[in-house]
Amino acid sequence: MASFTIEGGHRLHGEITPQGAKNEALEVISAILLTPEPVIIRNVPNILDVNNLISMLIKMGVRVEEIESHVWRFQADDLDMEYIGSQQFVNCCSALRGSILVLGPLLARFHKACVAKPGGDQIGRRRLDTHFQGIQELGAKFIYQPERGVYEIDAKELKGKYMLLDEASVTGTANIVMTAVLAKGTTTIYNAACEPYIQQLCRMLNAMGAKISGISSNLLTIEGVTELHGTDHTVLPDMIEVGSFIGMAAMTGSDITIKNVSYENLGIIPNMFRRLGIIIEHIGDDIHIPEQKHYELSSFMDGSTLAIADAPWPGLTPDLLSIMLVVATQAKGSVLIHQKMFESRLFFVDKLIDMGAQIILCDPHRAVVVGHDNQMKLRGSRMSSPDIRAGIALLIAALSANGTSTISNIEQIDRGYEDIEGRLTALGAVIKRNE
Repeated sequence: MASFTIEGGHRLHGEITPQGAKNEALEVISAILLTPEPVIIRNVPNILDVNNLISMLIKMGVRVEEIESHVWRFQADDLDMEYIGSQQFVNCCSALRGSILVLGPLLARFHKACVAKPGGDQIGRRRLDTHFQGIQELGAKFIYQPERGVYEIDAKELKGKYMLLDEASVTGTANIVMTAVLAKGTTTIYNAACEPYIQQLCRMLNAMGAKISGISSNLLTIEGVTELHGTDHTVLPDMIEVGSFIGMAAMTGSDITIKNVSYENLGIIPNMFRRLGIIIEHIGDDIHIPEQKHYELSSFMDGSTLAIADAPWPGLTPDLLSIMLVVATQAKGSVLIHQKMFESRLFFVDKLIDMGAQIILCDPHRAVVVGHDNQMKLRGSRMSSPDIRAGIALLIAALSANGTSTISNIEQIDRGYEDIEGRLTALGAVIKRNE
């Protein structure tokens, strides 16, 4: 198990460019299964989750070529359907949360699939009901095999239908959309997720010949077509990385410019960090975070304590609450962090408390943070990364702390952040990877 050794207390300086968006990459790479023609995808992040999905596609028979750094060519013209029904495929799916996204394309094009319960972050219950119910509405039949722990799915005839999703699930919406593009008739999805990454997936599918309208809203209409063709698609910058770097600059009192952020796709994120007291300068398509010795939490108009909660887009993504919680530990004032979606995502706060943070964990979903106003720094500690976002939050805490910290299980961080130690070292951080 690899670890990071971090020497805290160093101010960072310079420019950093966010990687391609992890969540979008997993969706659009899965979508290449919808056509036998070549698909080129650019700005693909070199991270563990994406690389594992690409490896799985190769085992499925997809022809894959890395044309240049972060640019990949895929062609799914001769899939190994025997492998797709094998125990090896099931085991591969079980280790990768993103594997669920191949379900829709396989059903749409080949009318059958085999899916296991996918892996991923241990951040609480992450049900797949929205995926399964939506696909069942289109005509697929699920047969559970308890001895193998897999679902065998048959979709001989997929027909479009109106559906109201029980939750605005991002991956659920992606899966249903990818199933519906080749179904007969018209599919209408109400309460669809409308994150920029879903918008990107829909635009890519339209470029491949799909007929999707209502993009960027929560009401999608999909007219089924008989086939899709190849395309050339570019992945957006990762908004979670952008938010991570904003928080990192604030916590370390650093002067950092984040380049090419696709500002119009960041939504509420910059303003939520401004509510934490962080100065954010929008220059062209870049964000500049100047050095700040102090930042003060805002309050609501009636004077009550600030509360920050996650919500479906265009609300605040839950992936940034861990970073915002850490940033609040050195702010002036108090804030309630309310993580509504995942009941185990705040359980990493005990590690921050050990570092000297003042945090009250109210229940699995809520924590009150009393900021130090930089009057008392966090102290170095030994800790383990429980998931991707908690891992980067702990790394930010360690960079700002007095003394040396060690973070183990950094494979979790590698799942979502490309060469994070190399990129931060270039800004002046002192990080060593221990294999």
